[in-house]
Amino acid sequence: MAGDTRYQVMADEREPQPAPGQPVIYQIRLKGHLGHQWADWFDGLTITLEDNGDTLVTGPVIDQAALYGLLKHARDVGLPLISVNLIEY
Repeated sequence: MAGDTRYQVMADEREPQPAPGQPVIYQIRLKGHLGHQWADWFDGLTITLEDNGDTLVTGPVIDQAALYGLLKHARDVGLPLISVNLIEY
């Protein structure tokens, strides 16, 4: 049917993907300020304590397994997770 809009064709364009083995920059936002004693758990990442009380953990993550490891650390410090954002790759 010419005017039927029930079926939409997906574009053949894909989002660019990082090269395998290349780190991707993520930003993890936590509710509350992360204590200095936890900095070693996020080694190599930038920890920013914001004026609004949130903590930003930003930096390169090599793969999804490493990202889940960081999220596990975030859970273990006891601060609520607000967001996880891919910044660039």
